[in-house]
Amino acid sequence: MSTLLITHPDCLDHLTPLGHPERPERLRAIEHALEIEKFQTLARVQAPKAPLEVVALCHPMEYITQINEATPMLGIVHLDADTSMSPGTFEAALRAAGGGMHAVDEVLSKKAANAFVATRPPGHHAETARPMGFCIFDNAAIAARYAQKRYGIARAAIVDFDVHHGNGSQEIFWADKTVMYCSTHQMPLYPGTGAVTETGEYDTVVNAPLRPGDGGEAFRAAFENRLLPRLRDFAPELLVISAGFDAHMRDPLANLNLIEADFVWATQKIMDVADRSADGRVVSLLEGGYDLEALANSAAAHVTALMHG
Repeated sequence: MSTLLITHPDCLDHLTPLGHPERPERLRAIEHALEIEKFQTLARVQAPKAPLEVVALCHPMEYITQINEATPMLGIVHLDADTSMSPGTFEAALRAAGGGMHAVDEVLSKKAANAFVATRPPGHHAETARPMGFCIFDNAAIAARYAQKRYGIARAAIVDFDVHHGNGSQEIFWADKTVMYCSTHQMPLYPGTGAVTETGEYDTVVNAPLRPGDGGEAFRAAFENRLLPRLRDFAPELLVISAGFDAHMRDPLANLNLIEADFVWATQKIMDVADRSADGRVVSLLEGGYDLEALANSAAAHVTALMHG
């Protein structure tokens, strides 16, 4: 079995205002980085559109309808200060959610060793009924819940190393003992959530905030001391990665100083947990990362780690 790469050209049709960091060029940079010879063994498929009932595993149908009805015929409309829609956004968001769903299908049916879903818009800020922070639907949350509903996964875990805290994923699973949400992130920083004291109703939320200026040493310590012990104890049957690469030292939206090797290390540690309790099952979904060079290099390093796990 090989690593599966899931993308879709529709995700380029989610247009954002001029100068917006979450732009189609992000996906083009990743696609270009994954064209070189060492990635030729990747299995590659296009993301299906998630059926609305799958999106509704995490978001009420009323919210999904509101988002669809907000789609402009032309131009761009703002859902909040950071989050906007163009005519192609709803289709792109369904592909992003569908990519995670299809990754779960392929990995849990043992057709792929693991998967990386390179789609946009990202997802981890989207709350149950609120778009936020460039995000429309919470793709990682939908993937985890779909794995539970479709395949009977008893315990799933989301590990989020985006530089911004995934408030949406935390909110969706706050009162759910069957899904663990673990995050490293810069604090203080948007969206303002993610304190160590935020632990969820069943102690299944694990936050390890990092200070502005922190680098690989603090990042790895957060994993070793806080996240990995809790993940091993929880013994998830599937690990979903919210793979944001904006903690890279080059990224313009934050102040951490990670390099590609740190993302490789984190990926390998997550895969080790998956080998212990989840039969190696890992599904990774793209979140942030806004310096195109750092994003491309980091995503390529992450995918290389998945391929050689």
